[in-house]
Amino acid sequence: MLWARPGIGVVATQSYAERSYGPLGLDLLEAGKTPEQALAALTTADPEAFVRQVAILAADGTAAAHTGDGCIPDAGHQIGEDYSVQANIMRNTDVWPRMAEAFEAAEGPLARRLLAALDAAEEAGGDWRGMQAGGILVVSEDAKPWQTVIDLRVDDHPEPLNELRRLLDLNEGYELMDEPSVTADAARELGMDELDVRFTGILEAAHAGDVERGKELLAPLLEEEPRWAIYIRVLGARGYIPHADELV
Repeated sequence: MLWARPGIGVVATQSYAERSYGPLGLDLLEAGKTPEQALAALTTADPEAFVRQVAILAADGTAAAHTGDGCIPDAGHQIGEDYSVQANIMRNTDVWPRMAEAFEAAEGPLARRLLAALDAAEEAGGDWRGMQAGGILVVSEDAKPWQTVIDLRVDDHPEPLNELRRLLDLNEGYELMDEPSVTADAARELGMDELDVRFTGILEAAHAGDVERGKELLAPLLEEEPRWAIYIRVLGARGYIPHADELV
């Protein structure tokens, strides 16, 4: 279970997870407690701390983690610079060190580095029961409390890591559609739906000022559904599509 608060920190709790650890841990961080102090407060007040596994990471990169003696083995955690990894019910004790190595070696956006750590955990043996779910949560330091950079969760799926990767690709594709440099080829490479690829081609032409090409690409959509014209005009009025009135 994951909780995050922009500019404050994140909390991850598992193994007979106590949901209150998330909001309470963040409240303690926001009140000025260090991750170590916040974690101590939570576990001291919890009579079942021995079965909990929890990590608290503050916005300044400091972290604290707890793996209770009653967690189902193999279980453990490792803290590094600006991160903490933890796991339980693993096939072996190599899992969390491999997660740490993968996270440190990975490049790119934070969400991709987190997914690399999850991939490494599975490659090292993973949960001896198999795979079922996964999630990635990323917030920006200066965001509003309700804003997230990435908030993905996959439940009850035979290949949750592959599904998370697919959803990350789609997320990048939809973000790409807001950029003037958008291309249909890039959208296709990211695995976006063919309708999204076609619409991205229209955006690509519009941003390039190629109105005739945009009209040519839009024509089949208008034939299938005339209300695309309303959609184009509304997005144009909002500044998302250049030359919108000329396209329709």
